[in-house]
Amino acid sequence: MAAPESEAPVYIDTTKASIARVYDAFLNGKDNYEVDREVLHKVQQAAPEAQDLATENRGFLIRACRFLAGQTGITQYLDCGSGLPTAENTHHVVQRINPESTVVYVDNDPVVLAHGRALLEENDRTHFVADDIFEPEALLANDTVRKYLDFTQPIALLQLGTLHHFKGPHERPAEIMREFIDKLPAGSYVAISHFLDPEDELSATARRMEDFFVHSPMGSGTFRTTAEIQELFGDLELVPSGGHGEAGVVRCVDWWPDGPRLKELNAAQRTIAGGIGKKR
Repeated sequence: MAAPESEAPVYIDTTKASIARVYDAFLNGKDNYEVDREVLHKVQQAAPEAQDLATENRGFLIRACRFLAGQTGITQYLDCGSGLPTAENTHHVVQRINPESTVVYVDNDPVVLAHGRALLEENDRTHFVADDIFEPEALLANDTVRKYLDFTQPIALLQLGTLHHFKGPHERPAEIMREFIDKLPAGSYVAISHFLDPEDELSATARRMEDFFVHSPMGSGTFRTTAEIQELFGDLELVPSGGHGEAGVVRCVDWWPDGPRLKELNAAQRTIAGGIGKKR
């Protein structure tokens, strides 16, 4: 059961939807309120399976982190927009493969600051920064980021389910990522997932979901095309996205799935995409 408004801490505004709490609602979590669930219910009018946007995003995070920890030698992770803790967070995945991995989470959502950081900082290799993930220069200069991440060695930067919530000029997310990428050491990796306009018969559904997101109490949720999402990687070398060996941005559900597909994809599964790029 989700949290009742009467039990909300006084510093949490339950009249405004929170991105972190909305994602929590999409994942059937308990740290959300009626205003957050309203967003879910509105988006479900466009796609009844809308919760799979969050489910597939989380599945992509787990598989991407497993790849990064197991295949690349990366031991430093900067997770932008960590959100509320779930069963499998970044540090759970990467530290299970390499216990020496360091993870710095970043978020400035009040509900995450209230009790998420305590659950994320589980050991001396997990840290939390309260900062704006859309301000690369300030974030990368943050004292905690600089203390725990060595910028002379490769870093994995995660922007998973975040950039579609940027409220500003349409071109700005690509500029934000360019600023991040320019400051990352050679050998670093960048993982991005993003709401997708598939430019097919589901485009109308994607735009309806976008309209519900943008005009909901949360106020954000842009769906971009594959080409637009690919632009977010700049000149990074995209890694292969599945058994076919091709590199590029694909639907999250198709990025190195754990097994053969036995069921047809629904609208939500076909409208969120992701990829990983390497800086040479």
